[in-house]
Amino acid sequence: MKHLLLLLTLIACTVAAEPKPPNILWIVAENAKLDFGCYGAPNVHTPNIDRLAAEGTRYTRVFSTAPVCAPSRSAFMVGMYQTSTDTHNMRSHRTDDFRLPPGVRLLTHRLKDAGYLTANIKQIEGETVGTGKLDLNYVNEGTVYDTEDWSALTSSDKPFFAMINMPEAEYDIYDRQSWKKDRVKWVGEDDPRLPKTATPENVTPPPYYPDHPIVREEWARYLNTTSLMDVHVGRILEQLKKDRLLEDTIILFFADNGRLEARGIHWCYDSGLHVPMIIRWPANLPPPPQLKPGTVNENVVSVLDVTATTLALAGIPRPGGMHSRNLLGPDADPPRQYAFSARDRIDETYARIRSVRDTRYRYIRNYPPYTNLASLNRYKEKCFLIIPLLRQLKTVGTLTGPPLALMADRAPEEELYDIETDPYEITNLATSTQPQHKETLARLRGALDTWITETKDLGHHPEPPSITAPFTPEMHTWFGTPPWAQ
Repeated sequence: MKHLLLLLTLIACTVAAEPKPPNILWIVAENAKLDFGCYGAPNVHTPNIDRLAAEGTRYTRVFSTAPVCAPSRSAFMVGMYQTSTDTHNMRSHRTDDFRLPPGVRLLTHRLKDAGYLTANIKQIEGETVGTGKLDLNYVNEGTVYDTEDWSALTSSDKPFFAMINMPEAEYDIYDRQSWKKDRVKWVGEDDPRLPKTATPENVTPPPYYPDHPIVREEWARYLNTTSLMDVHVGRILEQLKKDRLLEDTIILFFADNGRLEARGIHWCYDSGLHVPMIIRWPANLPPPPQLKPGTVNENVVSVLDVTATTLALAGIPRPGGMHSRNLLGPDADPPRQYAFSARDRIDETYARIRSVRDTRYRYIRNYPPYTNLASLNRYKEKCFLIIPLLRQLKTVGTLTGPPLALMADRAPEEELYDIETDPYEITNLATSTQPQHKETLARLRGALDTWITETKDLGHHPEPPSITAPFTPEMHTWFGTPPWAQ
């Protein structure tokens, strides 16, 4: 009997010693490129995000699967390319009976099945820190999160997976007084905590824009809202520490898509796809070999990879066929050679664009009707003051160089850029006769063809007119139609 009691005691102790799965927190930036101090960006004040990088691993080559929120989020919430699940068009399937393909499930549902509490946090102790944004191109998959209450994270005995979606950087289109004026406010523009580190006088906008007061002002406004984002990140870190959760919680900081600028969001350049990612490992957990404080990872990564990585952190096997790759732990996948991205219809504007990026080059393929920045998108015409400025300067004949090329009548069929020597993607090498460029073009062209085939890209199937037609009057109601397009 003594031996039996001893055995039972040992079994009970072993069970009790089973480690609790880690807490996991996603801090998701809205529309952000690498515009933070830890990435070397000037004219910003981001001490909290910089501290995350100093205490974690900073990734330098991370790319979203789409240059706009809903398709990108629809992809990384299930770990599958949006072009494979029919969620590639902007804000589609909101009013029909669409369901995700068999076997494709929300990350939060997989985590909940494994015993996690899932949360999409909007406030901490009455202070707004997140938007609660979902913006998924599917609405019939059931409840996405268990709660939006921060206190639930501390009161539950379950491990948690929480997402906090940053309010910045975004135009405040829901402020009707704002968007009815000539200049639409940025979210947080009136916040007294908004740093004013960037000014029209000290910023240097990209050379594909003209050096003009409007351009400088808009660039400074963007950078300052990025600094305000850092204030919210600081508040989150403060509360984690206060609740004694900081050193038991794995933090992933990343963005859904690239920068909120005229040639950024919506377009498959680095400015629209290149995003930050920092992973901070807590002190109370043994770290994986891939993470060390203050280190930099230069591998090619897709934002899609946060899905399989999160599942692995929670001890959940990756489902067969999932496109996402695991970045961490003993079962980490080999680094990617390429990151693939796609853009399809956004609001009322149709464009089919596919792109592939390696460590040095970006290849872009534009499909008919070869839509580019000069095409009409009412949201961008209203909010992005640079676009009507470009039209005005072109009309009076004072637009020259790369800004003039930006307003060409149509996009080229193919684009190839050497990011190492041409970080602003100005010189298209697709027609270059240099052997190195011809070889690179053929290699990336083939890689993209293979990806389109292997992932069963659905972009060649047009949406029915009954789906696309309502977007034009809806966008007109919100933002109006410029006189030149009427």
